[in-house]
Amino acid sequence: QVQLVESGGGLVQAGGSLRLSCAASGRTFGRYDMGWFRQAPGKEREFVVAINWSGASTYYADSVKGRFTISRDNTKNTVYLQMNSLKPEDTAVYYCAADAHRHTYYYTMPAVSEYDYWGQGTQVTVSS
Repeated sequence: QVQLVESGGGLVQAGGSLRLSCAASGRTFGRYDMGWFRQAPGKEREFVVAINWSGASTYYADSVKGRFTISRDNTKNTVYLQMNSLKPEDTAVYYCAADAHRHTYYYTMPAVSEYDYWGQGTQVTVSS
């Protein structure tokens, strides 16, 4: 059982940066793989990036490679998403999620259906 709370969203200009945080409850955070997804109005939820339980393996969507960085601190029960060089098309509600099935390595893009727990989301708006 995991409860997730995202924070750090806001309004930024194109080219700017934001750092999102996802705080998890419980004592077993280090046993879960974590991911970030986003959903824009009128669109389905899409994968952004995932990080495995130890942080040794990550998987990035092509749209954010080189601009976004995921990290985690298991001592703080927190996963982060550093977003740089933001574009208007990055505008969406960003959700963090936890997956109880731990990956040793990501060979393929994780699906929404793989994740067991979800946060409430935080709004990111990028102006042009």
